[in-house]
Amino acid sequence: MSFLIDSSIMITSQILFFGFGWLFFMRQLFKDYEIRQYVVQVIFSVTFAFSCTMFELIIFEILGVLNSSSRYFHWKMNLCVILLILVFMVPFYIGYFIVSNIRLLHKQRLLFSCLLWLTFMYFFWKLGDPFPILSPKHGILSIEQLISRVGVIGVTLMALLSGFGAVNCPYTYMSYFLRNVTDTDILALERRLLQTMDMIISKKKRMAMARRTMFQKGEVHNKPSGFWGMIKSVTTSASGSENLTLIQQEVDALEELSRQLFLETADLYATKERIEYSKTFKGKYFNFLGYFFSIYCVWKIFMVKFWSQHISFILVGIIIVTSIRGLLITLTKFFYAISSSKSSNVIVLLLAQIMGMYFVSSVLLIRMSMPLEYRTIITEVLGELQFNFYHRWFDVIFLVSALSSILFLYLAHKQAPEKQMAP
Repeated sequence: MSFLIDSSIMITSQILFFGFGWLFFMRQLFKDYEIRQYVVQVIFSVTFAFSCTMFELIIFEILGVLNSSSRYFHWKMNLCVILLILVFMVPFYIGYFIVSNIRLLHKQRLLFSCLLWLTFMYFFWKLGDPFPILSPKHGILSIEQLISRVGVIGVTLMALLSGFGAVNCPYTYMSYFLRNVTDTDILALERRLLQTMDMIISKKKRMAMARRTMFQKGEVHNKPSGFWGMIKSVTTSASGSENLTLIQQEVDALEELSRQLFLETADLYATKERIEYSKTFKGKYFNFLGYFFSIYCVWKIFMVKFWSQHISFILVGIIIVTSIRGLLITLTKFFYAISSSKSSNVIVLLLAQIMGMYFVSSVLLIRMSMPLEYRTIITEVLGELQFNFYHRWFDVIFLVSALSSILFLYLAHKQAPEKQMAP
C-alpha cells in the first residue's frame, strides 16, 4: 500500500514537471515558430521531467520522504529512462532531422539516420577509454558503462558553464566594472553613425545615376563579356560615368562600419541602463551578489574542494533551484542566437541532450557533497563509479574555463574604451 502511495506522489510530480517543460517549450523556445514537431516537444518535456525528478529524489533522500525501497525503485527507473533518452532516442532523432533537411538523402533518411546514430555510439563508447571512470569488472552492457560516459560529458559542460558564470556574473552585475558612459559619448557615436549612413546613401545615389546614364547610352546591353571584358570594366569607364565596382566596394566597407557603429551604440545604451539600474535597490543587491561570486570564484580557483563534506540542506536546495533556472535561461539565449525554422528541431534536441547530461552530472557531483547517511541509495543505484575522478575533472575544467573567461573579459573591457575614443 505504501508503495502505491509513493508511486502516486512520484507520478504526480513527474506530470507537473512534464507540464512545466511543455509550457516552457511552447511559451519560450518555440513561440516564434509555427511548425512544431510534437515528437521533439514530447522528448524535450520528458527529458526535463525526469531530470527534475532526480533532483526531487535528492531532496527526498535528505528529508526521508517515501519508503527507502520506493526511493531505490524510482532512482533506478529514472536513471534507466534518462539514459535511454540521452543515449538512444535523442541522438537518433537528431540524425533523423539532420538527414530530413538534406533533399538528396530524403528518401533514405531512415537508413542514414541509423548510420549517424551508429557513428555517435562509436565515438560515445570510445570516449570512456582515456578516462579512469570504471572498475574493470563491469560488463559491457551494465548501467555503469552509460552513466560513466554521460557523466564525463555532463561534468565537462557543467565545469565550462560554471567557470564562465562565476566570472561573468561579477563582471555583469558589479558596478566596479561598469565604464563611465555619458550622453555626450552616445551622441558622438550616433553622429558618426548618421554620417556613415549619409555617405552610404550618397554613394548609392551616385551608383543609381551612373547606371541610369549607362543605360541611356546603351552601355549596359553592349557590355563586353569574358575575362578581358571584366578587366576592362574594372580598369576603365565610359566618359561621364562612374566606376561602379569601386563605388560598390566603398559602400560595402561603409555598411560594415555602420553595423559596427550600430552595435557599439546599442552597447553604450545598455551600459548606461546598467549604470542607472545599479543605483536602484535591486541593482545594489545584484552588486552584492557580484562581490559574493567574486570571492567564490577566487576560492574555487585556489581551493581544492568544491563544497564542504557536510553541506547543509538549504545550500543543496539553492544549488538545485539555481541550476535549473540558470540552465533554462542559458538554453533560451542559446536557442534564440542560433536557431532558424529549419534547424530549430535539431537545436531543441541538442539542448535536451545537454540538459539531461547536465542534470545527471549534477547528481554525480551533489552526491559527494551530501552527508554519508544520505548518499547510500544514490551510491547503490549509480554503481561503483570513480566519483573522485569526476570532482578532479570538474576542478580542472572549471579552472581552465574561469581563467579563459577572465582573460577574455579583460581584453573586452580593455578594448571598449578604445572603441569609444576612436574617431
